[in-house]
Amino acid sequence: MRLTQDLSKNIETLHQLLPIGRSFDLITRDLLLGTTKCYFLGVNGFCDTGILQRIFSDLQSESFTETDTVHDITLFLNRKIGYVQATLADDWTLILEEALSGPSVLFVDGFAQAIIIDVRTYPSRSMEEPDTEHITKGARDGFVETLLLNTVLIRRRIRSSHLSFYMHKVGTCSKTDVAVVCLEDKASPELLKAIRDKIDSLNVTALTIGSKSLEELLLPRKWYHPLPAILQTERPDVACSYLAEGHILIIVDNSPSVMVLPCTIFQFTQSPEDYYKSPLVGTYFRLIRFLCIPVSLLLMPLFLLLTAYFPEQTLQWQLLTSAEHSPARLTFYVLAVEFFLDLFQYAGALSSGKFSGSLSIVGGLLIGDIAVSLNWASTEVLFYGAVTLLCSLSIFHLCFSEAIRIYRIFLILSTGLFGVYGFVISLVLTLVSIITTPTYGGFSYFWPLFPFNRKALYSLLFRSPTYKAQPSRVWNRGHMHPSKKS
Repeated sequence: MRLTQDLSKNIETLHQLLPIGRSFDLITRDLLLGTTKCYFLGVNGFCDTGILQRIFSDLQSESFTETDTVHDITLFLNRKIGYVQATLADDWTLILEEALSGPSVLFVDGFAQAIIIDVRTYPSRSMEEPDTEHITKGARDGFVETLLLNTVLIRRRIRSSHLSFYMHKVGTCSKTDVAVVCLEDKASPELLKAIRDKIDSLNVTALTIGSKSLEELLLPRKWYHPLPAILQTERPDVACSYLAEGHILIIVDNSPSVMVLPCTIFQFTQSPEDYYKSPLVGTYFRLIRFLCIPVSLLLMPLFLLLTAYFPEQTLQWQLLTSAEHSPARLTFYVLAVEFFLDLFQYAGALSSGKFSGSLSIVGGLLIGDIAVSLNWASTEVLFYGAVTLLCSLSIFHLCFSEAIRIYRIFLILSTGLFGVYGFVISLVLTLVSIITTPTYGGFSYFWPLFPFNRKALYSLLFRSPTYKAQPSRVWNRGHMHPSKKS
């Protein structure tokens, strides 16, 4: 639907399309530019009133206005409105989208076009280091909920003429801004086109949970695939490093997490901490994190298997001080410890920073001691549970660690109920679930292990010096699967 040259009709249409007069945050005002009638529309809180006041005071100044009448709106825009971000629009859909996104709109009598002045300003928090990706050294800034500020954080680090931000809108109701970011000389054009086409084809009402909602829309998964298939980061330095390697980023407005595509399982073992240490120290801690993954997954199930069904080996290896516990009681012990440790971790994460440390330590000591006294657990089970928790916390990405926990609980339940056969079958099912985890575009989740790329795998396992870690070209990951292009 197009605007008309009659200002009164445009105002009437505007009142039909928007709850003007009912919604307090919609600001309107009748203006006169000389003798030409105008009508202003803006959203309270989005408009930079200081800039608007200067613009309109100039437009209404007698010394600034050569004539009392606007004869040519394009000439008027170019000569009278000195603000950079000002354009013309004649479509009601576009005007409403712009107005509700923040820019102000000026309707001029006698013209079927409106002037859109982008003087929006969004409330935002300070750029703080994300709690879930904390490191001891390095940059302390982090992505925020404002898309424009996030693009600035990326542009500040990568000042390349090939850096491009492609804007999309998702949600018939929310009209959420989504930016697809890439270095055009490094990213795969095929993957870029597939991502943009997929985003444009999404038919949803709103992205209720921001980037997480978009992740599930881009890559639907089965319930038996708990491992994350798309990496999300709140650190600008991490996002920019992936851009330089040929990855594609997706930024969702109102969300501080940035998605990285394509994704492999090895990305969840990386930490920027490695690159703020010497190569030898960084390699050591990287290998420690690799070791923490199988320990976190298998330590408690193996402990339960050996102590419940092989009591002789248990006493020989001193895994338990007594072999009097039945398999059912040991299973209960392990599950109780798993539950309490997860409860401490969850409560500590949600509690205020002033109390989380004390809550975890005091709660763990008190409940652990009482559980042993009431014969609800044993000291050995508490010890192996604590080791498992430490290994889980050592995994840098929380979503990956939580998926490992789900696999571990599945292994514990199967082992406790069905013994050796339950452990073996559940382990095979776990491996099948991990191997078949889907990725966007059909790329291998285990690259560069499969397809095998020796140099890329070496760079993932070992922290190389900076002068050696600059690849002359982007690693070849293979081609997109034809069925995964849309």
